[in-house]
Amino acid sequence: MKKIFTTLAICALMISVNAQVQTPQASPSSEFEQTVGLTKIEVEYARPNVSGRTVFGDLVPYDKLWRTGANKNSTIEFSDDVVISGQKVKAGKYAIFTKPGQKSWEVYFYSDTENWGLPEKWDDKKVAAKATAEVYPMPMKMETFTMLIDEVQADHAMLGILWENIYVGVKIEVPTEQKVMASIDATMKNSPKPEDYLAAANYYFTANKDIKQAKTWFDEGMKANKEPKFWQLRQQSLIYAKAGDKKGAIDLAKKSLDLAQKAGNADYVKMNETSLKEWGAK
Repeated sequence: MKKIFTTLAICALMISVNAQVQTPQASPSSEFEQTVGLTKIEVEYARPNVSGRTVFGDLVPYDKLWRTGANKNSTIEFSDDVVISGQKVKAGKYAIFTKPGQKSWEVYFYSDTENWGLPEKWDDKKVAAKATAEVYPMPMKMETFTMLIDEVQADHAMLGILWENIYVGVKIEVPTEQKVMASIDATMKNSPKPEDYLAAANYYFTANKDIKQAKTWFDEGMKANKEPKFWQLRQQSLIYAKAGDKKGAIDLAKKSLDLAQKAGNADYVKMNETSLKEWGAK
């Protein structure tokens, strides 16, 4: 009998040691990556819920530093140097701290990311950038604390913070033009391929740079293309139109329209028809 009890005790101990009860986090962690232009931005943060509470002005006091989320401090990482509120921020990882106010927030990008909540001792020397963000009321309630990168453009985006019924956003500028121009300059000096000419031309077109140069590059890139696609001809027609060559643009748009109709692509059919009408085609 003693052996039985001993065996049962050992089994019970083994079960307690090996037990791995899993329960959901009250404020689950989240991470995401967004490319803005040619710059990678990564955000990691925890997501508490409102859970029937009054958040701003109560759970999160006004005019006091806040960890901006829950658990370990929220972080943001940049693959390139960026500009925030006129301040250059070097590539790297930063903690995001905020001081919420009723009409605006102060948002801090802090170089020390290894904190659980707020730093024990705040160091102004570790503030890589500070921005002021206007508070925008939202027409609906955001139950779960949310951070996102929105309004993504080629050279900038917004770091958005949403919770309860408010939104604040901080503009982040990225060095897209410098990186693209350096890439174009280096490539054009070293035997560019047809696709390089096309890519460079498209960038010049969308970035409102030298449109004549864009036209020259696009033409060069299309020389080796014996069977151009309707979307390529469409883009070429837009470059021609912007360069002031309406006749050339119309000819290219008609070719693109014909190929789009054969391919059954209604979107390009409509776009070409609209442009041809706009350019006075007969």
